[in-house]
Amino acid sequence: MKPKGDWQGGIEIIFQKIESLHAAVPNHTGDWYFTGKYPTPGGYRVVNQAYLNYFEKSEGRSY
Repeated sequence: MKPKGDWQGGIEIIFQKIESLHAAVPNHTGDWYFTGKYPTPGGYRVVNQAYLNYFEKSEGRSY
């Protein structure tokens, strides 16, 4: 897929494994966005509510 218009550029995909992320920023629990391992029980509640809001087409916030 390429952008609309007369674009002639290239795309380079850069990938970092979760293990490398952990090595780069040790003792940080911020990988939940990529792994789904939420650091708190409240994180699971928010993600479940976000799914329900999406499924029900609700405009409300998840938290």
